[in-house]
Amino acid sequence: MTVQDLGRTGQISAGLSRGGAADRKALTEGAALLGQGSDLAVIEMMGLGGEVSVDQDTRIALTGAPMRVQIDGTVLKWNASHLLPAGARLTIGAALEGTYGYLHVGGGVAGVSCLGAISAHLSAGIGKPLAAGDALELNADFAGLTGNYLETDDRFLGGPVRIVRSFQTGLFADSEVARFQATPLKRDARANRMGVKLNPVGQGFQVENGKNLVSESVMTGDIQITGDGTPFVLMSECQTIGGYPRIATVLPCDLPRVAQAPAGAELQFRFIEIEEAVAIERQEAAAIDALSRMIKPLIRDPHTMTDLLSYNMISGMIAGDEFDEIPG
Repeated sequence: MTVQDLGRTGQISAGLSRGGAADRKALTEGAALLGQGSDLAVIEMMGLGGEVSVDQDTRIALTGAPMRVQIDGTVLKWNASHLLPAGARLTIGAALEGTYGYLHVGGGVAGVSCLGAISAHLSAGIGKPLAAGDALELNADFAGLTGNYLETDDRFLGGPVRIVRSFQTGLFADSEVARFQATPLKRDARANRMGVKLNPVGQGFQVENGKNLVSESVMTGDIQITGDGTPFVLMSECQTIGGYPRIATVLPCDLPRVAQAPAGAELQFRFIEIEEAVAIERQEAAAIDALSRMIKPLIRDPHTMTDLLSYNMISGMIAGDEFDEIPG
């Protein structure tokens, strides 16, 4: 468990990658559920949550990989916003799907900014994982939205991932590039915020004529092929320089699917042209802007239910449309 936000930009020349949340989409979902900015810090939970309490009533939202969650024994809906009463115990268990879950609070987690963000960047030695007994300060919460949910998508079980050519795709023979797309790749148990190892079915992938490379700049989403032919997808805390050839780069909007894939999940990579990739990213940005309009109430208000008589709300009662006219 670490405190994360959207990370740091403009620091690659100093050797510091962006960092921030492994699943950036989960940050936008939580922000929409609480009616606040997606730049606020949250608690990221990798595979397993913990127990949390607050000293004042606090709005919360839960997004990302679905996890077992309760407040004082009452089960809560995931991908939704709730009120956590002062002194109550929020218990978050293991992930049911995916890898990274997120706990958002109204106003966001407070902290001291370092190079433009408060998120922990463990590979760079910035911040540290949360430990038992830690107390976090929260920013003031000026909104009141709670009791809503968003429909979840299918990014927690692997699946298709769109990629574009990198500067070094041409170092691989066309047959290797085609095989990379056709080969099932399974997420290895070895994965963290720096990178995700992928295990191909069959032999790995090799650069044509075994060329050596001079180290150069790399970025989040690049897919490096190591000397033994194994693909690694670079993630939020990746290094900024590397010497392994990059066969492709994952679209930013598909990186959450890679981050959330559990061990053993299968990912299928497909090349698209850069023009299509730009259009897809624009569509994703528009979808994120529309998240607030996709929110649904957890409990429907009877005063707003125009189809109220169609609900059999008490066992044994009738819907009310069984008679042509009311018997007298």
